Parts: sequence; structure tokens; C-alpha cells
Amino acid sequence: MQETIESLGALERRLDLTVPAAAIEQEVKTRLAKLARNMKLPGFRPGKVPLKMVVQTYGAQVQAEVLNDKVGEAFSSAVTAGNLRVAGQPRLEARTAEGAENNDLAFSATFEIYPEITIGDLSATEVQRAACPVDEAEVDRTLEIMRKQRASFEPVQRPAQDDDAVTIDFKGTHAEGENAGQAFEGGSASDFKFTLGEGRMLPEFEGAVRGMTPGQSKTFPLTFPADYGAQALAGKPVQFEVTLKQAEQPVLPPIDAGFAQSLGVADGDTAKMRAEIKNNLQREVATRLAARTKDSAMSALLAANSFEVPKSLVEADKQRLAEMKRSELITRGMAANDVPALPLDLFAEQAERRVRLGLLFGEVVRANNLQPRPDQIRKLVENMAQSYEKPQDVINWYLSDRKRLADLETVALEDNVTNWVLERAKVVDTPVEFDELMGHKHR
Repeated sequence: MQETIESLGALERRLDLTVPAAAIEQEVKTRLAKLARNMKLPGFRPGKVPLKMVVQTYGAQVQAEVLNDKVGEAFSSAVTAGNLRVAGQPRLEARTAEGAENNDLAFSATFEIYPEITIGDLSATEVQRAACPVDEAEVDRTLEIMRKQRASFEPVQRPAQDDDAVTIDFKGTHAEGENAGQAFEGGSASDFKFTLGEGRMLPEFEGAVRGMTPGQSKTFPLTFPADYGAQALAGKPVQFEVTLKQAEQPVLPPIDAGFAQSLGVADGDTAKMRAEIKNNLQREVATRLAARTKDSAMSALLAANSFEVPKSLVEADKQRLAEMKRSELITRGMAANDVPALPLDLFAEQAERRVRLGLLFGEVVRANNLQPRPDQIRKLVENMAQSYEKPQDVINWYLSDRKRLADLETVALEDNVTNWVLERAKVVDTPVEFDELMGHKHR
């Protein structure tokens, strides 16, 4: 077999392969003979099936398998000899080989290789290290959210306002075009209930209901956003008729022994409840701050390094991202048949970033021996277990499963790379508001 490698660009290569027909023919004969020794057919004793029948039954399949194997062997041998790290799958094409003897088969394999990466200087690159203290004020805000989550509701006869649970009937109709005045699919409901101010409905819809009193009806115009999920309505003007049937205001439970017990504090001690909430908040805040700092560190790593990335890896990641988005839409309730074909270019920038970061990440780990240590994994497990009632059971649960441990190893690996970047970059401590960090909405 003969191989020649040609450079087509920074990362793209073409490998010309010639596979001798004699080698293929000999291997095909060997495999068919082996099949014949074990083949069973009605009317023949095991191993006594005529070779001609074996060839008729399996000849084409064996021929294809041998050809695939021989080309694969030639390709692997050539890239190994050339010390090339292949990225993605090669694209094979038949070709005419000059000087090829008899029925020798010639192919071209076009492929990409991984780039050679030298990590750049990070000393002038800025990394934002997020900071957010957890004090009694944060405990108070968290308690208020918990009270709202456990609120009961009582009917009111005043105008509806934020935090009220409202029950409405509504009907939507097209406002323009040949369908003007006609109802549209999904635009009508009876005894529909939602909480004002939560953002579940479009802002214009909530704004129309806000201020209505029970028993009142209203007609108002609304234009759906251009990026609305239902494509038939995106950007379209409609008209809604709404009747407010009931408004209920929340009644928050008092912070007392009963409330503490509802949160798992058996003796109802409110001081102990606050201490547990604070501990849990500190763990949650630390996790979210670490995630923000990690994102900034990874962005800094990307900013300090520029190199070509294999297009085949980017294309494969675009496919993965599109499939993940499709699965997400189905999980949210969209029928699989209704999920539109997502243009892969929508994911191009994200995919390239992910591939580039993955290559950088791997090089930093390899060059600096940043693989996680067993004691680091153990500490991660112990820290996670502290938020549970029986920490040792949680520790045993993690340590007993290889997949769960692998997930923690990934977390530890990310921590190691983040710390490596922080040690070399220009770190700026950046305060973050508690509500922003926790995703609390202001109203």
C-alpha cells in the first residue's frame, strides 16, 4: 500500500491511499473460508456448506467489510507514521491512481488535524472574580420568598394588583387581514388562573388585567412579539376580550414555630431555622459565585489565545446543540412534529467557542498536570453532602457509582483550570447584588 499526504491549509490534509487488489482478494478468501467452516444451512452438515453458496450469501458483505478494514488500516498507519492527530471523521473518495497495477483500489481521504496550541501570556488579561456577602438581610429576603411560596389566598373586591392570583375568561381574535375578527388557535380559555407580576403572560396582557375589578370585562389590542413561539402569530396584531372573574390576594404565614417546622426544623426553633437558611444560602451563593468566576476565567483564556479550530469539530457540535435545543422544546411541551428544523448557523458562534475552549482546556490540563486528585474529589463529595440530613449516606451514594464520580471529576477539573487562570491573570474582585445572583425578580 502507498500513501502520500498533502497539506490543503492550516489544518486540512489529504491522504492518497492505494490498496492492492491482491491483499483484498486474499483477505476475502480467508474470511469466507472461515465462515464456511462454521456456517449452518438446512440440508448440510455444519462446516460442509459448499463455498460457492457461502460466496453467494455473504460474498458482497465480506468484500465491503474487507475493503473498509484495509482502507482504515492504511489510513491509520499513514497518520501514525506522520504523527498526525486526526480531528473528526475523514471524507473518503475513490480516485484513479497513476501506475496502479491490475485492480488496485485508490482513495483520497480528506481530513483535519488538531492544532498545535501554545498557551499565551495571561498576565494582562482581566478576570472578574464575583463576590457577594450573605448577611441577615439576605436571610430576611429569602424568608420573604419562602413565605410567598407558602401563602394562602383570599378573595378581594378591589382592583387586581401584582401578587394577586386572578381567574379570567379570555378570547383572542385577529385584528387585521382576511381573518380579522376570527378567533385564533390557543387564544381562548375559561377559568384561566395566573399570578399577576410573575411574567407568565405577555406584559401587555398583564397590564390590561392589572387594575380590573372582579366582574369587569375589557377589550384591548395586543401585538405579539416578533420572536413569539407560535410562528403564525409572531408580530401579528390581535384583540383580546377579557373578563376578570376573581381576584385573590396572598396571605403570608407568620414566621413562627409552625413555619419553622414546615421547613424541617423539628423543634420549631426560629433562630435555628434562620441559621440553617443562612448556611444553605452561603453554600448556594458560593456555588453561583464560583460559576461566574469560572465563566470569566474561561473567557480570559479564550481572549489570550488565538488559533485555527477544526471545522469538522465545529460542525459536529452545531449538530449536537441543535439536537439539544430540539429536545428542550419537546420537554417544554412542544409536539415533536411541530418542532421546526433549526438552522445550524444559529449555533455557529456557540459551537466554535465550545470547541475552542475544549481544546484550550485540554492543553492547559495536559501541560500543567491539573488532573483532579482523589482527596480533591472526596472533599467535593463531603461539601455537597453537608446540605443533607444524613451526609454519610450521600457520600456513600456518590462513591458507590463510577458515573457520579466522573461528574465530580469534571467539576474538580474545571476548578483546577479556573484556579490556574486566576493565578496568572489580572484578577478584579467584582461585587454582585444578591437578588441578581439568585435570579430574584424585582417588582
